[in-house]
Amino acid sequence: MNPFRTRVKICGVTRAEDALEAARCGADAIGLVFYPASPRYVTMQQAQQVVAALPPFISVVALFVNAKQAEIEAIISQVRIDIVQFHGDETAAECERIKLPYFKAIRVKPDTNLLQYELDFSSAKALLLDTYSESAYGGTGHVFDWDLIPKNMVKPVILAGGLTDENVGLAIEKVKPYAVDISGGVELSKGVKDAKKIADFMQAVRVAS
Repeated sequence: MNPFRTRVKICGVTRAEDALEAARCGADAIGLVFYPASPRYVTMQQAQQVVAALPPFISVVALFVNAKQAEIEAIISQVRIDIVQFHGDETAAECERIKLPYFKAIRVKPDTNLLQYELDFSSAKALLLDTYSESAYGGTGHVFDWDLIPKNMVKPVILAGGLTDENVGLAIEKVKPYAVDISGGVELSKGVKDAKKIADFMQAVRVAS
C-alpha cells in the first residue's frame, strides 16, 4: 500500500472524447505527443481541441523528442501545457531552457545508471522510466526489468513501458512509483483510446494503491 495514491497519466491522446473519458475515469494527466514520427502525433490544432475539452484539475503534458527550442516554444505559446516530457536525448541544459516544469524520460537497459541520471537531471520534477528500444522512443508496448530500478532513488518515478490493467498492480507493489504512464495498453488502435480499457486500468490502479 502506497502512503500516497498512485497518479496516472494517459499518454498519446489524440481526440477530445478520449481526454474526457480519461478525466471521467479519474486520470490525473493526459499526454500530447508532439513527435512527428509517432503514430500518436498531434497537430497544434488537435492539441488545442483536446485541451479545450478538458475539465479543471487535469494536467496537460507535452511530449517532445529531440525537438528544437523554437518548435517547443511555439507550441507552448499556443496550447495550455502544464509540464513538458523530454523523451529523447536532451541534456539537462536543453530541458532547462524551456520555462516550464519538466520531467525526463529514461529508456532503461541493464547498464543504465539511474542514480547518475538523478544527479544529471536534478532540475527535473521526476524521471519517467520506459523500456529501451533501438527503433523507438517509447510506445514499445514492452515491459522492462523493474529490478533495474534502484530502491534508493530520491526523485519521483513515473513508471511506463508495457503497462496494462493486468500487470499494473504488480508494478505498483514492486516499484511503488509516484505515477504510472500508459498509452498502448488502453487503445483500440494507435492514438484511439478504449473507454473500457481506461476504466479497467484506473480500477486496477485504485485497488493496488
